[in-house]
Amino acid sequence: MTAEAKPVNEKSTNSQELAKGEVMQFLTFSVSGAEYGVDIMAVREIKGWTEATRMPNSPEYMRGVINLRGVVIPIFDLRTRFGMGVTLAESKHVVVVMAVANRTIGVLADAVSDILTVQASEIKSAPVSDTTIDKEFINGLISVQDKMVVLLNVENLFEIDQIPANVEKAS
Repeated sequence: MTAEAKPVNEKSTNSQELAKGEVMQFLTFSVSGAEYGVDIMAVREIKGWTEATRMPNSPEYMRGVINLRGVVIPIFDLRTRFGMGVTLAESKHVVVVMAVANRTIGVLADAVSDILTVQASEIKSAPVSDTTIDKEFINGLISVQDKMVVLLNVENLFEIDQIPANVEKAS
């Protein structure tokens, strides 16, 4: 079955649905020593860590919100989202600001690693296993030298109903 090429960050996308000849780019970053990647087209900017204001009744993995040039955006802690504890954020940490489901969000990471340019055929399906990261959060895997980069499905990872209604939509 052949499918039309779709951006990696769409909910229904997985590595089998990608056109084999398509060239894709991913921003990679580290969290707890593991490498993760997101579709570079979703990334709006990378900024240094600044303390976020906690929102009442928000999920544990939502650190709070920050004001980014007049836009209030939620900041999510990937370490907490993956069940690995809370990040003890310091000035060396970064926030990857991206557009997810017409909203702007920030993801707290240890550091930005690289920009990967790969053929869609290089993206492998995630094996079925008992991991701390649910399979629905993973679009695939890329082997880079001696390590694996987990490609995240940020739309599933940060469901739109988890983002407070008073947080502004991406422009």
